[in-house]
Amino acid sequence: MVSKDQGIGGAILAVCVIVAVGYLVLVVDPGLFTLNDATQARLDAVLVLVSVAFIAILAIGAWIGWTMATTPPPKPIEEITTEIEEKKEEPKAEETATSTDAATESAKKKK
Repeated sequence: MVSKDQGIGGAILAVCVIVAVGYLVLVVDPGLFTLNDATQARLDAVLVLVSVAFIAILAIGAWIGWTMATTPPPKPIEEITTEIEEKKEEPKAEETATSTDAATESAKKKK
């Protein structure tokens, strides 16, 4: 079963990958714009820089989504507090048993 964080991470990953692929398809085949050569060269230069930055941001988003989707969920707080309480109680039980054993041994030695 997938936890809430893993579901959100998977959704982030899917959205980032879909947007990146859609953006690349739009950049490669815009089909609507025809400009003269000088203007086209300037737009291509800007397009390359913006594309690299945009894809880098989407890659970071996809990485965050992947990490969230593949990381196991943390333990519930109730379980952690129960473990801490059990650890605090264990030494007391051992100390009582040890002191009882010591008292019994000292009583035997006195006899």
